Amino acid sequence: MSKLFKWFNKDKPTVQSDQPLVDPTIENAQDNIEAPVEEPKAKEPEAELQPEKEDNKTSFFGRLKASLSKTKTNIGSGFVSLFKGKTIDDELYEDLETQLLVADVGMDTTQKIIKNLTESVNRTQLKDGEALFGELRQQMSTLLEPVNEPLWPKIEAHDPASGPYVILMVGVNGVGKTTTIGKLAKQFQSKGKKVMLAAGDTFRAAAVEQLQVWGERNDIPVIAQHTGADSASVLFDAVEAARARNVDILLADTAGRLQNKDNLMEELKKVVRVMKKVHPDAPHEVMLTIDAGTGQNAISQAELFNKAVGLTGITLTKLDGTAKGGVIFAIADKLNLPIRYVGVGEGIDDLQTFDSEAFIQALFSDSSESDGNVEVTE
Repeated sequence: MSKLFKWFNKDKPTVQSDQPLVDPTIENAQDNIEAPVEEPKAKEPEAELQPEKEDNKTSFFGRLKASLSKTKTNIGSGFVSLFKGKTIDDELYEDLETQLLVADVGMDTTQKIIKNLTESVNRTQLKDGEALFGELRQQMSTLLEPVNEPLWPKIEAHDPASGPYVILMVGVNGVGKTTTIGKLAKQFQSKGKKVMLAAGDTFRAAAVEQLQVWGERNDIPVIAQHTGADSASVLFDAVEAARARNVDILLADTAGRLQNKDNLMEELKKVVRVMKKVHPDAPHEVMLTIDAGTGQNAISQAELFNKAVGLTGITLTKLDGTAKGGVIFAIADKLNLPIRYVGVGEGIDDLQTFDSEAFIQALFSDSSESDGNVEVTE
């Protein structure tokens, strides 16, 4: 079993493109894909985010620790009462297995943890529950290490002369995808990058409007067309516009109507094909946004999107509102995809680069530990 426990000339903000720039000879705009029926408008979080209060700024580690409070009742510091004063026996392993499953670590990953833990105990001759607790933390940390791969160094290494760094954002409706785009755009802009947004979710008027609000507030141009327009056409326009304006980073939104699964996946494949007509290396990042509260369903979502367009990274949102944060271990174990960012609240600064060491320390920390001991990497 792996060792689990070691742990974002001034353009007009909105650019409306009524005439698609896609050449029909390159790709038929419709590709005979039926436009899926628009689903009931499930609202993503509004673009209005709570600003950080200058006089009461909490470290990200502190916010991360607080956001994991529900998950910690089952795993992490919640293990303390399970192990304290216990001898290592079958009953303890059974209790541990139950607690991992309740936290949505998942059956396969849980069984792997128990198996590796048992082997480690036999090998090192651990005597009591407290020693087992330490070994469990080390194993869980090791499980997260391979997916600790930040996106920013890749963006920094990108040659701007070759065109914009294109990030294609995918995910089902309601996971916070459009809000994540806005937060990333603001963060990248604050680091000196010229950013553009592309409103590729053309089946939800609210998604287009939300991106336009982000653009207007932050002087970031947004490429958009009318509701129901061909998404691939919008993103073709966006890549061309980004190249023409020497944009550093293009963040492209996409639709997320999972009840029309087959049409959605075909549309995403088409989007990637059309992007490559303009920029052979695009998209440079295909990032899936997952709501931590969906638990094990996040795994099936990721497998579906990965099969269609080849994911390169994951953003895990809404960790602050769920007791199912243990799914992060299943994601790391089963998908082996870099976890780029984690979201722990509504503020812009509550979306941060994933740091496995900080995550493990926050998960296993108790309320008496200082909030400032771990430096979260960029």
